[in-house]
Amino acid sequence: MRYFPPVTDPEFDLLDELYFVTPFRTLLQKTGLPAAELEDQLRSLLEQGLIRSYWPDVDTELAYETTSFGAIARDASYLASKEGLLQHNTR
Repeated sequence: MRYFPPVTDPEFDLLDELYFVTPFRTLLQKTGLPAAELEDQLRSLLEQGLIRSYWPDVDTELAYETTSFGAIARDASYLASKEGLLQHNTR
């Protein structure tokens, strides 16, 4: 089993919103985070494998790539991965 470090409070709050596929703009409204900070949190969770991204529609999972993430981050939707749900529920 892969080890995941404990999530931070902002990451925990974000995972709380990602039990269903959720667009970036909805996450902005629900979390109240500034767009740049939300993008950073999503990037961190993607790098840890705790969430998945979907683009151009909610049925197409997009592999995380550091070089292209910034270009689509605000147009994509997100969902907690199995590992993310475990992190969220075992805290």
